[in-house]
Order: sequence, then structure tokens, then C-alpha cells
Amino acid sequence: MSYAETRPLRVGQRETNMVMNNTSHLGRPGPDELVPSRYALQVGKIEVLVVSDGVMPIPAPVLATNADPAVRTAWLDNMFLPSDVLDWPLNVVLVHSGDQTILIDAGLGVEFPDFPRAGQVVSRLEAAGIDLASVTDVVLTHMHMDHIGGLLVDGVKDRLRPDLRIHVAAAELKFWESPDFSQASMPPPIPDVLRRTAKRFMDEYKSHLRPFDEEYEVAPGVVVRRTGGHTPGHSVVRLASGSDRLTFAGDLVFAVGFDHPDWHNGFEHYPDEAARVRVKLMRELAATREPLVASHLPFPCVCHVAVDGDHFRWVPASWDY
Repeated sequence: MSYAETRPLRVGQRETNMVMNNTSHLGRPGPDELVPSRYALQVGKIEVLVVSDGVMPIPAPVLATNADPAVRTAWLDNMFLPSDVLDWPLNVVLVHSGDQTILIDAGLGVEFPDFPRAGQVVSRLEAAGIDLASVTDVVLTHMHMDHIGGLLVDGVKDRLRPDLRIHVAAAELKFWESPDFSQASMPPPIPDVLRRTAKRFMDEYKSHLRPFDEEYEVAPGVVVRRTGGHTPGHSVVRLASGSDRLTFAGDLVFAVGFDHPDWHNGFEHYPDEAARVRVKLMRELAATREPLVASHLPFPCVCHVAVDGDHFRWVPASWDY
């Protein structure tokens, strides 16, 4: 069964019966797991599936490299989070618009033994009844390993369409030819792994790459737009159909970014610019009131942004079933 044959629910609703018997409306039983890993919604005529790639551990200080350690620890404690190592959620999105099925980011993959609970995207798409050959397009918000690794899993490329199109900002491709880590604060050996993974990806998928400059409409109502900041070519994806809207923000918005949008994440290559772009995007989303989904918000991560003085407030969408 391909994703084009499915019918997700309206915005804010989830797959029927998953709580009761872990069976999705997509036609196949879900995996034998206690925690649901996919969430279906609809943006006008655009069908959307948010898929959890799992979680990976990161050092808590990476959340705010420019913050006073005591203030950072207090925020973590207030959020009932540990001050040493955090579970970092990973999410991707599958979109069906018109006759196109679009995967937005591809998760971590399975080649990183230090992250055994991540890299679940391929198996979870299969459990949802998604045939990889039905994917016509991939959109990459950027080329960090946790956004491209799923395409590097052994055997995946052979199962994808030979005419698959991979959309990524031209500035992102140029950046990874000689990446700059001078302003990032990543723990070793992450920078070397990122360089190696990006090079391998560009080598293996060179003929599939479809670079764009600033903005490109991938499918009806599915527009990818370069923002920069996190990486030079970092992009967000805006969905629009009828009066419905939804934004996938990639790595521009983290949970801590609502309370402290000016805090720098260690994985940001240009943190000052990332903070500026983050504030601009969140003010826009607060004004339009449209739903937000992001790579590293807790699954299913569908939420709204509200202005709260000089900061923002995270308003989770109701989980309907």
C-alpha cells in the first residue's frame, strides 16, 4: 500500500484505534510498541504523517552554550529534565500532495551504535504501510547526519525510485564541500562524523539532487524556503491548502527556544543568525496561529506559538483519537 492510498484525519487528530490496539487506519497492524510513533493529520487537501525516528542522547549544555550554567540548570530542572544528558527527540514528516509523496528529512539511520534508540524511520514507515518506492521527492532541511542518515541505510537507495528528486538549498551543498565548525560547540567526534556523512551522501545521491536558491514549490502547497542560521542552507517547509497552514521548522526551533530564543544551540554553525531567524519565524507563527512541527520537539510535536512578553509560549495541540 502506498501513502497515496491512505486518508489521514483532520488537523489535530491522530490515527483511529491506535491507543486501543495499536492498529493504524493505514491498513496494516502497527509495530509491537507501547508508545505510538506516527501521527496523522490533514492540512486542507494535503495529507501529513509525522513520524518519530526515536531519540538520541545529547549533553545538556549543548542546549545553551551562551547561557549562564546556573540559569541553564534551573531551566532544565523547571522542565523536569536532567542537567547532564538529555534524550533528544527526532521527527520527520511524510506529505502527500497532488500525485507526489514527499519525505521531509530522513532521520539518523542505523550506522551510529552510540544512538541505538534512533534511526527508526525506515522501519516505522514500513509499519505504516508506506512503500519507499512511492516516495517521489525528498526535502532536506539541512544535511546534518540526523536528517540524511536514513537514506544511507543499506538497501534503502535500491528501494527508492530511480527518478527520486532530492531538494536541498544550493547554499547547503556548497557549505558541506568545506564546512565551517568554528562557531559551533559540538562534542567530539560529532564534527568529523558530520563531515564524513555529508560527503558520503553527496557522493551517493549526486544524480538525484535538485538544488534551489531561496524558495521552491515542491508540490501543490508544499514550499521549501531557505532560512540559513543553523546551517547556511537550512530551510523550512510551509504547507498551505485552502485556509489551513502548517510549518515544519527543521532545527530552527527547539523546546528551550520558546523560553529562551536567544540561547545558542551547540549544533548551530552560525548561532547569532540562527537566533535572529528563530525569533522572526516564531513571531510570524504566533501572528498567523498556524501549527508548528519541528525536528527536535517531543513527538508528535504539533503545537502553536504564542507571544509571552519578550519570549514565547509553547501551546501543544490536542492529541485527538
